[in-house]
Amino acid sequence: MALSSLSFFRAFLLLSLATSAFSTRPYKEGLAPNFYDYVCPQALPTIKRIVEAAVQQERRMGASLLRLHFHDCFVNGCDASILLDPSPTIDSEKLAGPNNNSARGFEVIDQIKAEVDKACGFSLVSCADILAIAARDSVVALGGPSWEVQLGRRDSTTASRTTANNNIPAPNMDLPALINTFQKQGLDSRDLVALSGAHTIGFAQCRIFRDRIYNDTNIVADFARSLKSLCPRTGEDGNLAGLDPSPAQFDSLYFHNLLAQKGLLHSDQALYGGGSTDELVKTYSDDVEAFWDDFAKSMVKLGNIKPLIGNQGQIRLNCRRVN
Repeated sequence: MALSSLSFFRAFLLLSLATSAFSTRPYKEGLAPNFYDYVCPQALPTIKRIVEAAVQQERRMGASLLRLHFHDCFVNGCDASILLDPSPTIDSEKLAGPNNNSARGFEVIDQIKAEVDKACGFSLVSCADILAIAARDSVVALGGPSWEVQLGRRDSTTASRTTANNNIPAPNMDLPALINTFQKQGLDSRDLVALSGAHTIGFAQCRIFRDRIYNDTNIVADFARSLKSLCPRTGEDGNLAGLDPSPAQFDSLYFHNLLAQKGLLHSDQALYGGGSTDELVKTYSDDVEAFWDDFAKSMVKLGNIKPLIGNQGQIRLNCRRVN
């Protein structure tokens, strides 16, 4: 009985410290990079270790984990709603068009959650914070820049498949639509181009780029031809093509491709072709450091979209369902 009381007291103390770590900061300041430093210093190293192992096992996983954070934040803020499985009360975002049979990495997040809870001795780190940290650690594991992740998010108790369908940028969008979609999230054109640079890693399915390679005119003929052998007019929807020539390395080849009219997605090539973002694409193509600097800044802005803090939401015991 004494041990049980001690465990309860420790859990209560940890939660109190975690809450007080943020309560002294006004809401306008958002999150804090040192949120877990005192209550669970093992949290971030644990996440990094698991992400590095997952990426080493499958390089594609780095892009998948980064994409989870992005798709989460564009739907009612960075609240881990994308992780919730379907249930009688949850209209899961996993079933939305941009995520269904596409979003992946959920098992890695489950593993991180279990290991972090074990390291902390209690369910202290939110699933939303895990997504944000895993995104940063994935980029670093693939040779990209690092940044200070703001922490202290809590997890939602709801999800919205409709909002996911409406808010997540679509691969067939033109530049005005992309700018408008990002502006709705408080992100400007520089954020749009920098964050689109995440397509320097990862792959896209044939069904996503088929229309571009058969119908777009702002695409180099031999590039389109090489993709048609991988992606016929019908069938083979799940065949994968790299979003740039080095899909497992966080570099600036994505922007080189746009200059050469070799963007894989219609929405990629929309960033370069006589519009307002042309100069920024050229800058990032010539200067990888400039791209990395802006990408890091934009990732912090992305992670600050409408976080649940203080007593809002909850810390989920299982990232796939509400407590």
